[in-house]
Amino acid sequence: MLSKKELYRWCCIKKEELLSHPDRKVPLRIVKDADELGEVMARDFADEIKAANAENRAFKAIVPCGPKQWYEPFARMVNEERISLKNMVVFHMDENLDWEGKLLPKEDPSNFRTFMDRYFYGPIDPELAVLPINRYYLTPDNVKEISAIIVETEIDYTLGGWGQDGHVAYNQAKRNPYVPVTIEEIKESTARVQENNFDTILALSQREYGAAWQFQPPMSVTLGVKECMKAKKIRVYSGTGAWKQTALRAALFADEPLAEYPMTLLQQHPDALITATEETADHPFSHHPEWEFKGVNV
Repeated sequence: MLSKKELYRWCCIKKEELLSHPDRKVPLRIVKDADELGEVMARDFADEIKAANAENRAFKAIVPCGPKQWYEPFARMVNEERISLKNMVVFHMDENLDWEGKLLPKEDPSNFRTFMDRYFYGPIDPELAVLPINRYYLTPDNVKEISAIIVETEIDYTLGGWGQDGHVAYNQAKRNPYVPVTIEEIKESTARVQENNFDTILALSQREYGAAWQFQPPMSVTLGVKECMKAKKIRVYSGTGAWKQTALRAALFADEPLAEYPMTLLQQHPDALITATEETADHPFSHHPEWEFKGVNV
């Protein structure tokens, strides 16, 4: 169990010290704001695809849903630089489900497939686009099939963000007191249907629906950590500020991976990179040395 003293110590580190801090466990890059982060993400992704094309090999990637700030510059780069995506294979990371574990209606604003069809695939010139046969969407009915395909596939790249508890895809910290899950079990997790945590529902509803949690889908289908970590490179990005700050500190400074923050497993990957905006890399504790909390004075 993570102690408050440890967490407080990590969160008190000033943003300006993160890049050179001797205790940092995962490579970190800090950019100005969400617009710059979108450009950086798009450039990273486009360059990896260009390198694969130059070597005349397929490029196989695990890709999340949005945000639009990532995919608008990506589409622009692909179209302007004439980067062919014909040899790209896309495994979609996750999908929202209703309370019965069923897919959402096509026009539901939380439908990830609709979003990706509209903002990831839609803006790409047709002659450059990912072939439909190479687009693998997760559904409640195909989780075993997709997982089996990934087991037999060399994955080049996992692109993602992270959640308030450091979840990548929907690999959340498990909150059910009757079903304890260790960090080793999270590391070995594979594609599955699950109920989302209350804090995930609240965090996402605050971001998307003005905290109208009643409209946030309560279940999901997700690739597991084992599948996401299989990639040769993992690149995670966030420009959404305060609700990602503490998870970032845990990922950077935890002495070992923690079930409370699954993102800490990036410490065990040979080629992971975290990119955060200045706001996301900041933390309020680092600005208030006068704050005192029982049991955490350091």
